[in-house]
Amino acid sequence: MVQVQLRVPEQTVKEIDEWVEKGKFKSRSDAVKTIIALYEEKVKTMEFFRTLMKRSKESEKNPQILIPLDDSDI
Repeated sequence: MVQVQLRVPEQTVKEIDEWVEKGKFKSRSDAVKTIIALYEEKVKTMEFFRTLMKRSKESEKNPQILIPLDDSDI
């Protein structure tokens, strides 16, 4: 891993410290790493959603091989 230094508002650090005190995270570092991981997962999920929506629209042109989202049994 690479160590980085960052500047954040004092209030944000206080909130992170409260989370650590309450046991939500092991440390400030754990909190920041978790928040970054959650953001990365959100980005991946949005990319996947965009792909699904694009493929669903393509299904109108290719109904023999693609299934529109609204026709699925999900």
